[in-house]
Amino acid sequence: MATTAPDFDFETPRPREAPFWYRLYRRLEEYALLMRLDRPIGIYLLLWPVLWALWIAGDGRPDPKVLVVFVAGVLVMRSAGCIINDFVDRDLDPQVKRTRARPLAARRVTPGEALALFALLVILALWLVLRLDWFTVALSVIGAVIAVSYPFFKRFFPLPQLYLGVAFSWGVPMAFAAQTGGLPRVAWVLFIATMLWVAVYDTLYAMVDREDDLRIGVKSSAILFADMDRLIVAAMQAMMLFALLLAGRSMQFGRWYYAGLAAAGVLFVWQQWLIRKRDPDGCLRAFLNNNYAGMVIFIGVLMEYVYRR
Repeated sequence: MATTAPDFDFETPRPREAPFWYRLYRRLEEYALLMRLDRPIGIYLLLWPVLWALWIAGDGRPDPKVLVVFVAGVLVMRSAGCIINDFVDRDLDPQVKRTRARPLAARRVTPGEALALFALLVILALWLVLRLDWFTVALSVIGAVIAVSYPFFKRFFPLPQLYLGVAFSWGVPMAFAAQTGGLPRVAWVLFIATMLWVAVYDTLYAMVDREDDLRIGVKSSAILFADMDRLIVAAMQAMMLFALLLAGRSMQFGRWYYAGLAAAGVLFVWQQWLIRKRDPDGCLRAFLNNNYAGMVIFIGVLMEYVYRR
């Protein structure tokens, strides 16, 4: 009698599992994307004011240990800030075109993994700041609280860019405290200048997402300023340069410093041109251009001390 073979006599081969080293590489890649290491613009924007402050507080010769701690701290805390921001926004980011591919939004990284990586970075930041004096450590705790609470302000505060300005500017008084042990008047003038600058470039950034933010109910200065956005940004740019002018007069700086401010002013005019139509691409280019504004100001500070000696 003929028989038919059962349909389970053979198995479909299972897909080969990727090697361990490859899977580890892919996880580390996702963690790097979560920390925005592929987009270092945030590191640069956070770093320039810290360098302004360290060079001024150190009279052109910042303490090498303090310099290394602050540069490493900027990298670590910016990465930690990106993680906690994405953790808080993990259900909002999928609704925004620019952010929907982020690891947490796309569910390629779990919330638990994100919190574990955030905790690791905070511990590393604490280890770094403990290399410095206790006054600086105390200021760092305040700064950390401000930075971690920022993502929640977008839910209810109509001007979260101003709060981010405080968070991103806190490195300035910390730099003076670490370098000099005190907080002179020029430290607070630089703090105000930096706070205004952060509000400027983060408003430009918010203008990129204005339509999505309106749809999902997120607050931003771009929404609050509405059709007065370009005018108010220009006013903040002018106030930032004026604050830096006052800081330069207080330090008796000369032509190199003011040349740096003039170059930053030219870049601000270029940013106004880029956002003239308020299109997302132009606003993003204007935001990115602020890296060069911070750079030329630092070059002015650096050259001032180089040619003073």
